[in-house]
Amino acid sequence: MGNRIYGCDDCLAVCPWNKFARVSSEAKFHARESLKGPSLAELASLDDPSFRALFSKSPVKRIGRDRFVRNVLYAIGNSGDSGLMGVVEPLLSDPAPVVRGAAVWAARRLAPDRAAALRGVEDNPQVLAEWGA
Repeated sequence: MGNRIYGCDDCLAVCPWNKFARVSSEAKFHARESLKGPSLAELASLDDPSFRALFSKSPVKRIGRDRFVRNVLYAIGNSGDSGLMGVVEPLLSDPAPVVRGAAVWAARRLAPDRAAALRGVEDNPQVLAEWGA
């Protein structure tokens, strides 16, 4: 996944019809300012209401907050930026197991020694497997 968060970029990059694409003059097809280059830290910190508000009328909304934040955490882990540990740590106790598991993965990539010290009580088998990986 590298630094990819949502799959539309891949589809747009490989679509043979996009070689004919032009910038639209239709304002509805332009990206909103709030969606141009948000930081990984901002995206990882989204709760469900703010996720829904940010991606209102966007296909990204279909993935849902939990899977979106999971993907953001994979991008964070792949970034190599240990300064993002402050964003990852609170997500280790997120209500969604899919987010917690990705937070474990990201923490172990960014700061393995620190991640081990952050392990809390966990009962989800997938998250436990990530801790044991």
